Amino acid sequence: MSFVALLVTVVLWASAFVGIRALGDTFSPGPLSLGRLLVGATVLTAIARPRLDRVPRGRPLLLVVAYGVVWFGAYNVALNAGERHLDAGTAALLVNIGPILVALFAGLLLHEGFPRPLVAGMAIAFVGVAIIAISSQHDTTAVETASTTGVLLCTLAAVFYAVGALAQKPALAHVAPAMSVWLGCVVGAVVCLPFAPGLVRELGAASASDVAWLVYLGVFPTAIGFTTWSYALQRISTGQAASTTYLVPVVAALVSWVVLDEVPAVLATVGGVVCLVGVAITRWRQRPPSTTVPAPADGSPAR
Repeated sequence: MSFVALLVTVVLWASAFVGIRALGDTFSPGPLSLGRLLVGATVLTAIARPRLDRVPRGRPLLLVVAYGVVWFGAYNVALNAGERHLDAGTAALLVNIGPILVALFAGLLLHEGFPRPLVAGMAIAFVGVAIIAISSQHDTTAVETASTTGVLLCTLAAVFYAVGALAQKPALAHVAPAMSVWLGCVVGAVVCLPFAPGLVRELGAASASDVAWLVYLGVFPTAIGFTTWSYALQRISTGQAASTTYLVPVVAALVSWVVLDEVPAVLATVGGVVCLVGVAITRWRQRPPSTTVPAPADGSPAR
C-alpha cells in the first residue's frame, strides 16, 4: 500500500508543476501559495477532523512547525517564483535534487543508513535527471531557456523540500498523516498571511479557469498528495520515499506536453527511462541470508 500511495503522490505532485506554471501570469508567488494552502486546509478539516487533543506537544510540535514553515510555506513561495522563469518539466527536474539531499541527511541525522540498492538506484536516477536536463538545454524544440534566477529559486525549493521531509518523518510518530498535513497547511498559511491582500486583489482579476486551477492545487496535490505521501513516509524510510519522487519530472513533462503544449525533448524520454530503472532499484529488497543447516558428514538428516 505504501508504494501505491507514493504513486498517487507522484502523479498529483507532477500535476502541481503544471498547475503552477499555468497560473504564473495570474497569481504572484506569495498569493498563490496562500490560496493553495487555504484550500488544502479547508479540505483537510473534513478529512482529518482536527481536535486539540490530537495536536502534538513539545519536540514533535516544534517539528510540525518546522516543516510547516519550511516545506508548506517557504518551499511553495520559492517554487512558484522559480516557475515564473522555467517551464514545468525543468522546474520539476531541479526540485528533484531534493531526494538526494533527503537520503544523505536521513542517513546521517536519522540513522537510516545507506543500503546499497538505495545508493545505486539514486545514482542511476540522478543520471536520468541529468540526461533530461542536458536534453532541455540542447534540443531546439525546448520551450524556453532556463534563467539563472529560476534555477537558483528551484534549487532553493529543493533544499526546503529536503529539510521539510526530514522534519516530518519523526513527527509522524506522534501525529496521524492527514492531521500532519492539516497542521502543515495551517502553519504554512499563517506564514503566508502577509500575502492576503495580494490574494484578494488577484482573485478579483482571475478567470474562472484560473480559480479552478487554484482549487485543484489545494485539493489534489496539497490535501490528497501530501496525505498519501505522509501515509507512505510513516511506513518506510525517508530515503525510499523521497527517491520514488524521481518519477515526478517524467510525469510532469508528459502532463505539461498535453496541457501546456510544452514538447519534451527526445533525449528526455531516454532520461525518463533511466529514472524509472533507478527508482525500481531503490525498491529492491535483498533476501536475508539462508539459515539452512548443512547436513552432517555421515549423511544422516540434519536436525
